[in-house]
Amino acid sequence: MAEQDEFIRVGTTLYKIVDQPLIDGGCVKKRIAWNSETLRQDYGKDRMATVPKYDGFCTVPDHVGYKPVVGKFLNLYEPIGHRPQEGSFPCIRSLVEHIFGEQYELGMDYLQLLYLQPVQKLPILLLVSEERNTGKSTFLNFLKAIFQDNVTFNTNEDFRSQFNSDWAGKLLIMVDEVLLNRREDSERLKNLSTTLSYKVEAKGKDRNEIGFFAKFVLCSNNEHLPVIIDAGETRYWVRKIGRLQCDDTDFLQKLKDEIPAFLYFLIHRELSTKKESRMWFARTTVRDSRYSLKK
Repeated sequence: MAEQDEFIRVGTTLYKIVDQPLIDGGCVKKRIAWNSETLRQDYGKDRMATVPKYDGFCTVPDHVGYKPVVGKFLNLYEPIGHRPQEGSFPCIRSLVEHIFGEQYELGMDYLQLLYLQPVQKLPILLLVSEERNTGKSTFLNFLKAIFQDNVTFNTNEDFRSQFNSDWAGKLLIMVDEVLLNRREDSERLKNLSTTLSYKVEAKGKDRNEIGFFAKFVLCSNNEHLPVIIDAGETRYWVRKIGRLQCDDTDFLQKLKDEIPAFLYFLIHRELSTKKESRMWFARTTVRDSRYSLKK
């Protein structure tokens, strides 16, 4: 047994911290429930005394002043591994310009709020286009690269499942090909975008209420009705995305390389807007004049 193996006890439950291999060659950190008797058999009776102990879990998002432990509670929100450093970010700038177009500064505000004010409610960002090779998926992967384990990709069915423990504590919940065209889907999504608390449910466990701060980013090739959006609805920010002019197969890696410089820029940038609604932006500010709901 490796002496560097890490264990923790949260409440009365013992966990082993492991790095689970991923298909892309990377790893994701996991907590696996462990048995105290097995720990003693493998490491000796004195090892239990060295295991860190916490009263419970909490979820406190922060990207600049992150705390792994808050009081006596272990923070489930994950730190991001980037260290902001002054520099240039031409590829990121071009992607933001492509996605947000004439609303470029608003797009920068959106990204800045995600980074510096993670609990702030923001509109449901819906990127639509019937064309291919528009960069929508690249934008999602870029957000994943910035916020790392605090981002999850959902399917349409994930929103309909009663079990939500794998995504309820995330910063961003993204769907690459959304089709939530039932009224109950639309109502649930709208309610989630503005709720302050939410009940987490996992198989075989009691429901637990937590603060809910997740933002939604949805993509669709269906410009007609990917989500039911009523006339006058203000919780969606819909962007119609054009086709990319060129196809750079290394573009995502270039984006990742520029993230430290981009975060440095966001820390020192002045927001172009002030808070004017519960979702920050004024209701008319984030409309895309090129897009109208097709009946």
